[in-house]
Amino acid sequence: MKDVARMMKVHLASILNYFVHRITNARAEGMNSKIALIEKMAFGYRNMEHLKTAIYFRCSNLQLYP
Repeated sequence: MKDVARMMKVHLASILNYFVHRITNARAEGMNSKIALIEKMAFGYRNMEHLKTAIYFRCSNLQLYP
């Protein structure tokens, strides 16, 4: 219980910031999860350009067929 109180005291400014501005890092975390999934599905890429292409394709919701 002491740990929770100490953690709340340390992060109080960030917690209150959410209620004032409604800003979270949820979108960034979601994007990181998508990128990690793309990397896992491919079992590695030959170079960074192929990885960047796959990330742009999957994260921008491009349609393969019109």
